[in-house]
Amino acid sequence: MAKVKTKWVCQTCGYETVSYLGRCPECNQFGTFCEEILNQTKLAENNKPSNIILDSKITKINEIELDEKVRFKTNIDELDRVLGNGFVQGSLTLLAGDPGIGKSTLVLQTTKNICEIKKDGQNLKTLYVCAEESPTQVKLRAKRLGVAPDSLYLTNQICIDEIIKQIDEIQPDFLIVDSIQSVFCADISSSCGSVSQIRECTNVIARIAKQKNITTIVIGHVTKEGNIAGPKVLEHMVDCVINFEGDKYKQFRILRCIKNRFGAISEVGVFKMEDEGLVEVKSPSQMLLEQAQNASGSAVVATLEGSRIFLHEIQALVGSTNYTNPRRSAVGIEYNRLLQIIAVLEKKVGLNLSKQDVYVNVAGGIDIIEPSYDLALCLAIISSLRDIEIPVGTIIIGEVGLLGEIRYVDNIERRLKEAQKLGFTRAIIPSVDEKTNAKIKDIGLEIVQVKKITQAIAVGLKQA
Repeated sequence: MAKVKTKWVCQTCGYETVSYLGRCPECNQFGTFCEEILNQTKLAENNKPSNIILDSKITKINEIELDEKVRFKTNIDELDRVLGNGFVQGSLTLLAGDPGIGKSTLVLQTTKNICEIKKDGQNLKTLYVCAEESPTQVKLRAKRLGVAPDSLYLTNQICIDEIIKQIDEIQPDFLIVDSIQSVFCADISSSCGSVSQIRECTNVIARIAKQKNITTIVIGHVTKEGNIAGPKVLEHMVDCVINFEGDKYKQFRILRCIKNRFGAISEVGVFKMEDEGLVEVKSPSQMLLEQAQNASGSAVVATLEGSRIFLHEIQALVGSTNYTNPRRSAVGIEYNRLLQIIAVLEKKVGLNLSKQDVYVNVAGGIDIIEPSYDLALCLAIISSLRDIEIPVGTIIIGEVGLLGEIRYVDNIERRLKEAQKLGFTRAIIPSVDEKTNAKIKDIGLEIVQVKKITQAIAVGLKQA
């Protein structure tokens, strides 16, 4: 009789204990423990060293040869940029995002180009494990997207052991699992989507990808907080982690890399959702500023996302309130950052916002992470409060410290060049050193350098 062991596993972080706990000591979440029965005997048989490692030969690093085919591009420039110039053969990529954001659409469009790549005179084979849908449903989406390669195979198998048999039968070059939360291992008694199931199935898929040199994409769900569902160790098991961000009710989608063993992290790609699928956005700044308004409360900032410069319009609305506690709302920026900026304006500038509601929004539905928008946010709030417009063609860049000082931000030269290309004529930036000043003086912009928030307000706003 097989040895059966019962344990309690936190469904948020994967912490294991022998008895139920009301609060997880690892992630401090309440009511997240579920009981799981694990068949240790079967797992021990499946995880023997002989099954995990096929080739244990020791090789000098200088004896390993790399050819040009170690990477292959998808011919989707925005995706290749995020991946670091394409997929690496045998790599395992985790693609996560909110429901309906376009994850399945993106990977299906990717298969169209991948199946056109030749290997030994034949097109690359792709196996699409549609664990959440039937092949007929995937075919309907493929027809709408114009995806119909002969070397694309579909299966709706959800048992990992059967999936391995199909991989051995088809011998694919590219594998897609949609999604990992719907796949289960028969040796684990817990339901699909549990921590043990996700961890074990991902481990098996990663082992197959490395052994058979199959490039693999695993689609994952996210929690209501926006984090990747499953244990944190899941992100360590894969080679690349990509988040698909954006509002599913708006057109723009951001593909952001947060881990990449074969390239730079924090790279982003921009897409727009159309009827025919996801369309690449070559000039995101221009599209983000198409509907920018020349009105009080509007300011434009140049931010850095990976290796790309984005120009965003920050909108602020300040209005009086009759309630004791004024409302603060932030969309597209960090809420606590807004509270910090308001505190600086009250302390260092002398504004009284204690009876004013403050609403801030980044137009276009894209979140800004880096702090270079601080100064633009300050001027947008004051512009709305005093009903004074910021001069047309002004770009505002700078981080605001708690003492009211304007702090330097990286890549100021590239930000200014991007603004000049889009027709901006004036820039308000932090003070720079002589070396940087020599680089930016010939860009073609009227550059105003400021050290304090009060200086920026004096030069950034014109009286009505």
